[in-house]
Amino acid sequence: MNQIMKHAAGFAVAALTFVGITQSAHAVEVQEVISKGGIRAWLIEDHMNPLMTMDIAFTGAGAATDPADKLGLANMVSGLIDEGAGAMDSQTFRGEMENRSISLTFDAGRDDFSGSLTTLTRERDTAIDLLRLALAEPRFDDEAVERIRSQIIAGLRRAENDPGDIASRTFFSSIFGDHPYARPVSGTFETVASFNANDFRNFVGRAFAKDNLIIGVAGDITADELGPLLDEAFGSLPEHSDLPEIPDVTPTFGGLDVVDQDIPQSQAIWGQKGIKRTDPDFYAAYVMNYILGGGGFSSRLTEEVREKRGLAYGVYSYLANLDHAEMVMGGVATRNDAIGQSLSLISTEWTKMKEKGVTQEELDNAKSYLTGAFPLRFTSLGNLSGMLVGMQKEDLGMDFLDRRNSLVDAVTLDDVNRVAAELMDPANVTVTVVGKPEGDLAF
Repeated sequence: MNQIMKHAAGFAVAALTFVGITQSAHAVEVQEVISKGGIRAWLIEDHMNPLMTMDIAFTGAGAATDPADKLGLANMVSGLIDEGAGAMDSQTFRGEMENRSISLTFDAGRDDFSGSLTTLTRERDTAIDLLRLALAEPRFDDEAVERIRSQIIAGLRRAENDPGDIASRTFFSSIFGDHPYARPVSGTFETVASFNANDFRNFVGRAFAKDNLIIGVAGDITADELGPLLDEAFGSLPEHSDLPEIPDVTPTFGGLDVVDQDIPQSQAIWGQKGIKRTDPDFYAAYVMNYILGGGGFSSRLTEEVREKRGLAYGVYSYLANLDHAEMVMGGVATRNDAIGQSLSLISTEWTKMKEKGVTQEELDNAKSYLTGAFPLRFTSLGNLSGMLVGMQKEDLGMDFLDRRNSLVDAVTLDDVNRVAAELMDPANVTVTVVGKPEGDLAF
């Protein structure tokens, strides 16, 4: 969901979301909690502050499931279900959250429909009841529907001329063809204008269920206290979702798309084949990408494009993993007269990584940073509860936080260079450029 759809509830608790977890990853205990009603959640207790966060995901309920004539439906529902529920209209519901410093937000990505709850311990029961109402009894009143519809349409108008949005839409359409991943998450002017309350209710009825629900909780709550709250929040959901099956897809890579826009700076994104999260070589690819373009100022792309030549403020690459496709992607924005040189340098580094791999010094520095920085993620309860959801979705195991750094440490120079030679594919990269690029463009 776009930022314009994110509400501002819960500002009073924001300062408390950074908690006193300073110990290493090995000191963080993950518990599995199963309620009397069979609702399952993973929990990390931390009682240093009177605060709890809960992240949830309804897997397979994202925008990829939108019918072709109802694009943007999941996204619009994510903006509406906390706009009044049960006996409370939007103003009353929002007021209850703000008066009690409760933050409740929802989002629809391509794959999943997610939610995040943050509450002070003393308001925990009320927060859980509001979550229950939002999921089970959303109102979809006319006033809220038209207000959120107007916000989304305004966002679509801005996106029409935003070079980043244009590049993303063009890129995904190019590589995914007629697969649902090619469709815009926020929908179109026509589809968003057509939605009614029955569409929203039908989505909720088929998407929110116990069998596709993942829950992560962190903070000031015990396992015994959490169990009843799980039944309260989710016990009334149906047992089974009713969602279309999204097929796996192999993106089609190769080629250049230029979208002409009269702006002083061109924006480019690119991508090639990726690697599955479950692949045994994933961590070798993860370390490789950190060295290539994922390490900020320590990455090769930043060194060549920004530091040595000053061509762009930022340039990056990352492993992009969707449920049904995987990619290695990257992006850069720079002057129209510099975009060609920038892409040429990036292509050179892409090829260099494939043909020559990395050095032992680069590998040692990357592993040192990636293992040393990992415990810093535990300083936010919201990070912890979100990580617990991701760990369950990716089937990483309850001991992942203990094992993660050892997985990085186990990566060898031979591993990285072998994976780089196999994975990197500079001859088959799709590049999308938006702007008024000058000179030759090639990757």
